[in-house]
Amino acid sequence: MELDEYQRQANRTDQRPGQSAEALVFPLMGLASEVGSLVNQYKKRVRDGEAHELFGSKAAIELGDILWYIANLSEKLGYTLQEVADHNLRRINERWPVEEAESPALLLDDDFPESEQLPREVSIRFEEEITDEGRVCVSIASGDISLGNPLTDMTWDEDDYRFHDAFHLTYAALLGWSPIIRSFFGRQRQSDPRYREVEDSGRAKVIEEAIAALVFEYAKDEHFLEGVDAIDFSVLEMVVGIASRYEVRIRTTRDWERAILRSFEIWRELRSKRKGIVILNLRHHTIDFVGVNEGRPALGN
Repeated sequence: MELDEYQRQANRTDQRPGQSAEALVFPLMGLASEVGSLVNQYKKRVRDGEAHELFGSKAAIELGDILWYIANLSEKLGYTLQEVADHNLRRINERWPVEEAESPALLLDDDFPESEQLPREVSIRFEEEITDEGRVCVSIASGDISLGNPLTDMTWDEDDYRFHDAFHLTYAALLGWSPIIRSFFGRQRQSDPRYREVEDSGRAKVIEEAIAALVFEYAKDEHFLEGVDAIDFSVLEMVVGIASRYEVRIRTTRDWERAILRSFEIWRELRSKRKGIVILNLRHHTIDFVGVNEGRPALGN
């Protein structure tokens, strides 16, 4: 039976039709009740083991009731079961691709002049130093060119956020997107005023900084993601939502997960060594940390 046909037949037995508050609360309460019943059946299975011979058939009944309430609630919210299922599969396939897939080969600025593209290959040197006021800060440079301003942690309690440009560099390398790094290198897309206004201006940079701050606060409670190979889906969805108005919207939750995890690997190396060289290759979607004495001069673009 097709999903939509099941939904049509199931809703013939709806005793609370309509879209009023009362009509909507009926399937919501039903879902909560039936999920509780399913958990109760499993509790009996854990307690009684194989003696609970009816677990399979009881579970099937509870699952059927859950499906009825899902079909009913979907109907009242204006969705078909097929639409709900299709949307869910799209989210699953973005988060867990059937096969490991590379990020799209096309970089976001491939169609622009080379002088307006993010550098395709570059090395960045991180150095920790003391300001005249006695504050610890981090400066970054490419060759003899300083990038941005020296950064402190910008908080009352030191947490090494001053190394967070590693996040922006990783977004550039793995996602092909970073208004911050584009600004550092003066690669705004002047040939297209609209792109320059929307994608390469202040608001886009604020969005990127917001993402960096968001994932940093999340990572604080997860040992800065050391030994972690997956990020809460709710966090990934929030990141994708924040960035959804910009060109990076073509990147999936899985792309973002890889970028965030890799950015913290680079950040942890910098925090441990207190300095170092980070090498990006946008064509290969890679970013690597090397010790200061192992680095090489800044590459071309």
